[in-house]
Amino acid sequence: MSNVIEVTEANFREVVIDSDKPVIVDFWAEWCGPCKKLSPVLDEVAAELGDTVTVAKVNVDEERTLGAMFQIMSIPAVLYFKDGEKVDEFIGVRPRSHIMAKLEPLL
Repeated sequence: MSNVIEVTEANFREVVIDSDKPVIVDFWAEWCGPCKKLSPVLDEVAAELGDTVTVAKVNVDEERTLGAMFQIMSIPAVLYFKDGEKVDEFIGVRPRSHIMAKLEPLL
């Protein structure tokens, strides 16, 4: 998970909102089976596109304020940000091709 950034309330603005490149934010929890399936897919995306995209993770158990701020009701929830604005999202496990297809217009 070396290219994936753990995001907290303290660094959310710096990592996500103020980023000069698109950001994918994965809202997840340790106990969530689907989250564990999605994680290696996002790691792949981060490894491949690390120079052009930021991949970040928010642990909803530890960062309840961020989960509430984005009205996260189901996980995994993946939000796409560009220029500090949420522009897309999906809930649940998706294949790499789905993640990349949503990301392409943002690059």
